[in-house]
Amino acid sequence: MSDREKFIDTITKGYDFKGEYIVLGAGKLSDDVIQDAGVKVPLKTLNRHGLIAGATGTGKTKTLQVIAEGLSQKGVSVLLMDIKGDLSGLAEPGRENPVIESRHAAIGKPWKAMSFPVEFLTISGEKGARMRATVSEFGPILFSRILGLNDTQSGAVSLVFKYCDDKKLPLLDLDDFKKVLLYLTNEGKEEVKKTHGAVSTSSASTILRKVMELEQQGAAKIFGEMSFDVNDLVRIDEQGSGSISIFRLSDMPSKPKLFSTFMLCLLAEIYSTFPEEGDMDQPKLVIFVDEAHLVFKEATSAVQGQLETVIKLIRSKGVGIIFCTQNPIDIPAPVLSQLGLKIQHALRAFTASDRKAIRSAAENYPESDFYRTDELITSLGIGEALVTVLDEKGSPAPLVHTLICSPASRMDILTAAEIEIVVSRSRLAKKYNEEINRESAFEILTKKIEAAEETGRENKKFPEEETTVFEKVAGSTAGRQVMRTVARELTRGLLGVLGVKRSGTRKANPWF
Repeated sequence: MSDREKFIDTITKGYDFKGEYIVLGAGKLSDDVIQDAGVKVPLKTLNRHGLIAGATGTGKTKTLQVIAEGLSQKGVSVLLMDIKGDLSGLAEPGRENPVIESRHAAIGKPWKAMSFPVEFLTISGEKGARMRATVSEFGPILFSRILGLNDTQSGAVSLVFKYCDDKKLPLLDLDDFKKVLLYLTNEGKEEVKKTHGAVSTSSASTILRKVMELEQQGAAKIFGEMSFDVNDLVRIDEQGSGSISIFRLSDMPSKPKLFSTFMLCLLAEIYSTFPEEGDMDQPKLVIFVDEAHLVFKEATSAVQGQLETVIKLIRSKGVGIIFCTQNPIDIPAPVLSQLGLKIQHALRAFTASDRKAIRSAAENYPESDFYRTDELITSLGIGEALVTVLDEKGSPAPLVHTLICSPASRMDILTAAEIEIVVSRSRLAKKYNEEINRESAFEILTKKIEAAEETGRENKKFPEEETTVFEKVAGSTAGRQVMRTVARELTRGLLGVLGVKRSGTRKANPWF
């Protein structure tokens, strides 16, 4: 058997799936694209998560686009974290060109221009449906971890949440949280001390600084009403295509802490809301996190630990997560070990450190009889990648050098006018973009403090004539003498009652 025949046999058997799958491309051996060695991604194992890695300009985003399109066509909903702002083209059909024609002729798969059902989401000033969550929905544990608090400070946060629950104070946004915390360390200090315990001034000051640090990255925009219902991420249109929700985050690279905070909140909400599904024939939702290193870059150890836990557990809810980044080492090892699908585009070696990183990246992939992985990674062309997937039994499929299909949708961004049209038609934008500011903890406590201050002012008022007479008498010389006489007589009377006799050694003083 020739190397070519052996290669075809290995890839055909390794990528022969009984259930639904997405066609990713065709295998390559040396410089030959072999149409009989089709490379597929089984839907059944996409809840085991995945990785798309490679240097800038090697085709990561287009590979992501191809997989998202395939999922939508199979009725699977998709959520894309669009950090670079270059995924909006999914809403419009692509245009055929000689490069696409040549690529698909080599792969042996026809190309057809298509558009997909797209919704734009945002947590900033971008156009799209606003995504928010209340402070109460975060809960004290997650909120404390986001702020990076120690045990004592976390206890103070728990006290704030407990007090709001007991007093029926809605804790919706960061202003509510700050107002309650300040109240419990000032006007309400004695009140809360009797029932819940005290919050130290030093802890409160630290917590407030942490909240303000988060606010400086724009966190105030993600706290409030109305809360986003994560079930709205899972929708099927009239043609049976899964919705593609594009989360517009082009202003997030400068705010990595806010990005990791939101990611943790979203994953935690999905995990707590979606029912247990076990192993499904295909996932309910697949989340793509572009520029994934930003999720972990500024995350505290507590937040990173929480992310790792949620990623491990969320697969049982029928949810898969695919991280896109430049190098596999950008992903923490405990997370990387959970990723079944691995797609490695080219890496460039310019320094000794780069070569070391490439050798490390190559070790994340199965050994191959057909390639020297560490050498091939540096010579992959644009739109080519090393691919391995988990088969339907959960075993790694053979590593294969793959020529990736071209996206069917536009490989460019939409214009501002085109985005405006998509948003204007969006049912989610109509649902979530209404500003709601109902009475919550901030307003309730403000009224309570103002009422207390007004009552205090009323109680301090005295009739002017009474205070004036008293002040005149007490302030005069005769008045002071009368006061001393009264004091002397009271003292004598008290000593007499107690049976104490005054010493007679001193001569009587007429004023004492």
